[in-house]
Amino acid sequence: MDKQKSRWRIFQRQIASKSDRKIKARRENQNIWVGLRMFGMVGWSVAIPSLLGIGLGVWLDNHIESKYSWTLMLLVIGVALGCFNAWYWISKESQLRK
Repeated sequence: MDKQKSRWRIFQRQIASKSDRKIKARRENQNIWVGLRMFGMVGWSVAIPSLLGIGLGVWLDNHIESKYSWTLMLLVIGVALGCFNAWYWISKESQLRK
């Protein structure tokens, strides 16, 4: 009998824990759309500087004679700037959620 009561209490705690998480998620309005928005924001914040770097690099490679590839250099710089930008937005959003 005590074993059954113990199992019942464990079951009640699990349900209470899941219920608390669900209530907290609703209160903070964390649903699939919030996650997708963050995912898209990170993607675009990296993609746009990378593409701009590639475009400028190709233009410079066609107009300036150099032994170095402007396209490759500006691609790396664009990706680095995009990653920094994504990190900034994620840290800003996580501070708002606290």
